[in-house]
Amino acid sequence: MSPDFSKGLVPAVVQDAATGEVLMLAYMDAEAWRKTRETGRAWFHSRERGLWEKGATSGNTMEVVEARLDCDLDSVLLRVNPAGPACHTGARSCFFNEPD
Repeated sequence: MSPDFSKGLVPAVVQDAATGEVLMLAYMDAEAWRKTRETGRAWFHSRERGLWEKGATSGNTMEVVEARLDCDLDSVLLRVNPAGPACHTGARSCFFNEPD
């Protein structure tokens, strides 16, 4: 079973497999999904960068422990073992801002 990419990119929620903490949200296309499944590392697609492997330049890779699809097959959950911070700011998670 694979995500339904017929409408374009699908959101990918990335969760720490050990703690359950949500680390980041990114988007995947069919190629990113294929590369993730083949390599066991998290790959994503962005409009600016195209296909990219998380941590390829920083070393903060994400080993995928488990992948799940939602009931409509239009979003992905990746449970990962992170090798470092998930956020480009250096924070462990991208979700550290509290709303006003």
